[in-house]
Amino acid sequence: MALNQQFSDRPRILVVGGGYVGLYVAHKLQKKIKSHGGIVTLVDPLPYMTYQPFLPEVAGGNIEARHAVVSHRTHLKQTELITGKVTSIDHASRTATIAPADGGEPFELTYRDVVMAAGSITRTFPIDGLKDQGIGLKTIEEAVALRNQLLERIETASLMAAGPERDRALTFVVVGGGFAGIETITEIEDLARAAVRKNDRLEHSDLRFVMVEAMGRIMPEVTESQAVWVVAHLRSRGIQVLLNTSLASAVDGRLKLINMPDKTPADEFETDTLIWTAGVQANPMVRSSDFPIDERGRIRANAELRITGDNGPLENAWTAGDVSAVPDLTGGGVGGFCVPNAQHAVRQAKLLAKNIYAQNNGVGRVKEYKHKNLGAVAGFGQYKGVANIMGFGMRGLPAWLAHRGYHGMAMPMFERKFRVVISWILSFVFGRDTTQLMDLQTPKRQFREAATPPPRKVEAPASSAPASSGAAKSDSYSESAKS
Repeated sequence: MALNQQFSDRPRILVVGGGYVGLYVAHKLQKKIKSHGGIVTLVDPLPYMTYQPFLPEVAGGNIEARHAVVSHRTHLKQTELITGKVTSIDHASRTATIAPADGGEPFELTYRDVVMAAGSITRTFPIDGLKDQGIGLKTIEEAVALRNQLLERIETASLMAAGPERDRALTFVVVGGGFAGIETITEIEDLARAAVRKNDRLEHSDLRFVMVEAMGRIMPEVTESQAVWVVAHLRSRGIQVLLNTSLASAVDGRLKLINMPDKTPADEFETDTLIWTAGVQANPMVRSSDFPIDERGRIRANAELRITGDNGPLENAWTAGDVSAVPDLTGGGVGGFCVPNAQHAVRQAKLLAKNIYAQNNGVGRVKEYKHKNLGAVAGFGQYKGVANIMGFGMRGLPAWLAHRGYHGMAMPMFERKFRVVISWILSFVFGRDTTQLMDLQTPKRQFREAATPPPRKVEAPASSAPASSGAAKSDSYSESAKS
């Protein structure tokens, strides 16, 4: 396979993945590396980074979908951008194989340094029917599809007679009681409540929301008392919270739930909307590299964010974020490693950019990643939330304000922050946008219908009566009309 000649031949820092880590590393390094005669190259299948903590609000109609993503082209103007996937890496020869997103021929690209920032994908289990019936909440496309699915089901159900079919349409299930699951079910419950208020054919009591969590508590990032309060809050809104419960089957939308850990049957019902938020896993593309991987499929790293094998750090190889197993020097991480979340990814990315620059250009020194945990914040729809900030717990409106404040500041790039704040202001003034966008999956339907000729009218069969008789009747009618 030949090297691609379309790209720069300058010393390259190859960034694999354009999420939190990739965006920040490229943004922090692009000018500095260029001034030293090198170039930063970022490869990602998508032309944007998604701020995933905003996905529940996109699904709930509080934030415009495009405002929750950051364009690579707009903010990485001095970075060499490639829309495609890195399919394999041979670090021994400093070569990566890239498959263009448009399906073009794969090509090889050489590099000096590599940053493995491929992030994570949704973690699923081999549950019958889950692949066909479920939807995740890891991408902006999933958030938009979920929003439209919910609004479409409500509108369609309002035309149905009461019965099992309508109950199925108005049942919404979220599997996973972490931050993503709790924020998702509360945001879409708020959206559904707003949509039903505008529809005289339905009542809020017609809706059914179910949260399924396999563990005995939700949201491990907050205190036990706060987790108990969250469950009580959800139930006060009519949301069923099923703890120590797991999904066993989802074939044809018929959910079979089981009790944990004895696996006895718990409940069985039907739904058209099954949302899966039960965790993430490292991007499996790392298995197509020669980098050391741990038992959970993450790239092994040290606290300096260098990729590390049994014999120590690999030269010119770096990693951070969800795809990596970075030691948590504070001792608070699960299994001794940093948990996969946005807070770690953003902080690691900023230090990683400094470490690469220090290593290659002798400016400053390489430092270890050691964070000070700020806590956790979660929003549960308008004016509701929970927070644990520096050990100080909050609930309700103060927590919701803390949630908005933190994520408003954490959203990358000032231009994006401004757009998000404008969305919040509009939502505050006019309420949630409950407009369903039709035909997103079939955008050409209406044009094809317009371009399709109508069926030709079938002529009625001729009368079997003799022609002369018909003519006589016609003449007779004419004569009578004249008289």
